[in-house]
Amino acid sequence: MVRRSVLFSPGDQPSKLDHAAASEADMIVFDLEDGVAPDRKQVAREAVGDALETVASTSEVCVRLNPVGAGGGADLAALTEAPTPDSLMLPKVSTPGEIETVDRLCVEYGIDSPVVALIETAAGVLSAAEIAAVDRTTGLIFGAEDLAADIGATRTEEGQEVAFARQQVVVAARAHRVDAIDTHYPEIGDEEGLRTATEQARRLGYDGKMAMHPRQVSVINDAFRPADEELTWARRILAAVDEQGRGVIAVDGEMIDSPQIRQAERIVELADAEAGDT
Repeated sequence: MVRRSVLFSPGDQPSKLDHAAASEADMIVFDLEDGVAPDRKQVAREAVGDALETVASTSEVCVRLNPVGAGGGADLAALTEAPTPDSLMLPKVSTPGEIETVDRLCVEYGIDSPVVALIETAAGVLSAAEIAAVDRTTGLIFGAEDLAADIGATRTEEGQEVAFARQQVVVAARAHRVDAIDTHYPEIGDEEGLRTATEQARRLGYDGKMAMHPRQVSVINDAFRPADEELTWARRILAAVDEQGRGVIAVDGEMIDSPQIRQAERIVELADAEAGDT
């Protein structure tokens, strides 16, 4: 499963939910949390339930819950009346216990969706590896804006104030073989800046990036496209694996083992996703 582009849409606006579903985002997120005013939470639950019933999309359909203890339980209860989403997103995760609580509620309600955890607090950054290790977790998302507010930092274009946390999240995700999704780029009309930020995220090891507007999706997807030389290398590695097996193998005089094989598989997966977009 590829999660290059993760597009958010406010849950109380059905037209925007439909618009997101028609996009080429790998994951669309029907938002019940920050994108919805407090007095419209129930309206959003009903609208998201209706969208899950009727939406036709090739994207992974995710629902962002409210935090545990602040509406998340009511969100899950409402989802029992609708088709099960492909995944759930839990915001402001600071401890693995929050994912475990959602896991217990999912078992109680018969919801088998995996969870993607938003890491956007100082405590969450420090606990990122433990959060990633919970069985139901299949991805970590780095939320720079909320983290900066939590630690009292001033956001800058260079991002040095959140650089440690950004790398901590991707390392935690990699350690537990879950997806790592980078923070959003705030300037919707700045495609060149978005491309630069997305290419940097890919170099850091991220699998994808959040999008706050449909026009950002194609730029993000394109920035994750493997270069021709990368794809040639990856296919050569996997061809050698087919011939020699998955142990330590020799390819053009280079010793290749499991990390390079996983990297090659990921590159081919990204190329296949790109082919599916066209």
